[in-house]
Amino acid sequence: MASVPSLASTVQQRLADGLSAALPDAASADPLLRRSDRADFQANGILALAKQLKGNPRELATKVVEAIPANDVLKEIEVSGPGFLNITVTDAAIVETLAARAADARLGVPFNESAGTTVIDYAQPNVAKEMHVGHLRSAVIGAAMVEILEFTGETVVRRHHIGDWGTQFGMLIQYLIEHPHELDHKAEDGAEVSGEEAMSNLNRLYKASRALFDSDEEFKTRARARVVDLQAGDEATLALWQRFVDESKIYFYSVFDKLDMDIRDGDVVGESGYNDMLTETCRILEESGVAVRSEGALCVFFDDVKGPDGNPTPLIVQKSDGGFGYAATDLSAIRDRVQNLKASSLLYVVDARQSLHFKMVFETARRAGWLNDEVKAVQLAFGTVLGKDGKPFKTREGETVRLVDLLDEAVDRATAVVREKAEKVGLTETEIVENGQFVGIGAVKYADLSTSAARDYKFDLDQMVSLNGDTSVYLQYAYARIKSIFGKAGDRVPAAHPELELAPAERALGLHLDRFAETVSEAATEYAPHKLTAYLYQLASLYTTFYDQCPVIKPEPAKEVAENRLFLCDLTARTLHQGMALLGIRTPERL
Repeated sequence: MASVPSLASTVQQRLADGLSAALPDAASADPLLRRSDRADFQANGILALAKQLKGNPRELATKVVEAIPANDVLKEIEVSGPGFLNITVTDAAIVETLAARAADARLGVPFNESAGTTVIDYAQPNVAKEMHVGHLRSAVIGAAMVEILEFTGETVVRRHHIGDWGTQFGMLIQYLIEHPHELDHKAEDGAEVSGEEAMSNLNRLYKASRALFDSDEEFKTRARARVVDLQAGDEATLALWQRFVDESKIYFYSVFDKLDMDIRDGDVVGESGYNDMLTETCRILEESGVAVRSEGALCVFFDDVKGPDGNPTPLIVQKSDGGFGYAATDLSAIRDRVQNLKASSLLYVVDARQSLHFKMVFETARRAGWLNDEVKAVQLAFGTVLGKDGKPFKTREGETVRLVDLLDEAVDRATAVVREKAEKVGLTETEIVENGQFVGIGAVKYADLSTSAARDYKFDLDQMVSLNGDTSVYLQYAYARIKSIFGKAGDRVPAAHPELELAPAERALGLHLDRFAETVSEAATEYAPHKLTAYLYQLASLYTTFYDQCPVIKPEPAKEVAENRLFLCDLTARTLHQGMALLGIRTPERL
């Protein structure tokens, strides 16, 4: 289907025509149109234009208004202040534009068929380690950006850069060799182990191997030798390492399943996936002069990166003992993603505390020519999850909060909220349990996504599952309320009626519905899912006002009025459903 023009683009064109007619010398000038609280739109471009033409801005604005012919879109244009244009559109234009959006399965959001390829690096747990609250934001923000970018036309390649390499595996593998049955387990009925059981086994093995490593020098020597075997590619050692990876994946996938996230095995490419590239990456950097040897290590230096002593702090690509650090792996990953995956954009959803590391890695890649004007890399840096006290989120004992415990508690709280309303709606026990999952996980995701990624946010489950305020539950109940209306509508069906005069609440809702496409576009281009959550919350709030002020079913309005209001209800529901889906949040039809 052809692109559906928004009201803003239609108004922009009318103003551009007026500018061209009134001021031929300024035909290409931008009217600088924006949404306004004082009218439907405001255009500020004539002020800048007046400076260029050395004219009186108010007089020029008046000329432009006089040059715009009468039409069915612009109801009123007022010249305000020093030369602003306050613009009100007709009710008919609002309804006709919304009708075009409603006829489009994508609700007017353009699909850019010539968009590039983005590799998104997100949801990066560590093998043989439990996922904690710190893993939440990368997973949730990254998954939302995947959905938003794919919806707008971008080809998205998911990458989960799991921590699956390093010296600790020598300790774990050596312990497993000496205690070969530690990972031999099945449920009594022969079924596969659960994610919780898998993590419990890994935790037990890690603690036991660590205790032995710290207390037995001979075991420590054997474990360190095992690291050498692992890095050398010894088959037997690699086979045991793979068991740890596979066991961890059982656990990872169980947690991601709780988060209602689709993690595909082929997208999991951990640190080990770039081992074969590390030596060549270092050779390229050294031969090109991007990296230099310093005290035996291969380093990249930067004029603006200095330590507390004022001396340059380098990015160490290869250690003096020949070992490789994170930088070598990250640079090799960039090479792979640009040269093999043909990425035009690399998006890293990574903790803000790693910003300096990625700044140095990206600059190194630019110097090497892997990043350039055609290929960009961006860190979507996120802040810390805090407790209610504003401090980093910990248990009462001061331990890091297990992610699975946090998710289970969110679902329990949400299920209690759903159960309170269940009898009134007539939900079955199955529906209560299912909706509790959708509401609980949606609450966690929405709380994360409704905050600008760069900011810290407080994890407050009581607030997250509240029916009031800026929460996903509020949006989910708004959606369910709309769906319930159609069960009471009888033979009345949604139908747009441009000939009707709109009530203020109808106008406000309609104008906001028209902003969906531009909001999705902003969220995609700025990597800002919080802009979409803010839009959806405002949509639900405007719908609540509309619902209170504009009867749809009772008292029964005239047939055309009822149909037009049902049309607004239907488009609001579809927009909420689509918007929430882009955030990875379900919208139950009965709640």
